[in-house]
Amino acid sequence: MKFGAASVALIFCLGALAGTAEEPKLLAKVTPLPVALNKDFEFRKTKLYFLDEKASKQGAPRKATSLSPGAYSGTTPQRTVVNQDSSISFERQYRLFGAVTALDKRQRFGNYFDFFWRARRPADLTVRLEYRQQKLHALVQAQEISYLNVRGNHKTEFKVIGDDYFDDGRVIAWRCLLIENGQIVAENRSYLWE
Repeated sequence: MKFGAASVALIFCLGALAGTAEEPKLLAKVTPLPVALNKDFEFRKTKLYFLDEKASKQGAPRKATSLSPGAYSGTTPQRTVVNQDSSISFERQYRLFGAVTALDKRQRFGNYFDFFWRARRPADLTVRLEYRQQKLHALVQAQEISYLNVRGNHKTEFKVIGDDYFDDGRVIAWRCLLIENGQIVAENRSYLWE
């Protein structure tokens, strides 16, 4: 009986470890790579979010009233209250979930990047985010995550938060690369990237 309970606990622990996403590693030196764009790899969507400490000091979100269909009672229609900024407030709550103290919240303020990409054939790929920050001007920094033998749709998350954000400022320009065998096979960039 004890062996069965121990094996179930071990399975849950291993499952939790297998489901955790790999954290990006910060590169000490960013080296330029040759470009060989390939139609087998593409960026599908990019989600950018900036979590600022000032947003928590703003007032309540704007409310709008709308007529709900079929909500007529007699001659007066019923009105419902709709929160227009619900998706934005949800993202903020999602990023701050579990942060109890002011220090915990401070370590979560900054830039969040979610890149959705596709590989149409199996390949060993590296996803690299290169970025510039306000106070560092032209200095290019990079974070990357490597994937072995991947195919299909994937999501990669990067963040520049906490002390990196407070010391060096907000991210002002970025580009995300899919790299195979030391060559750039797909690229997505911000408008300000040169």
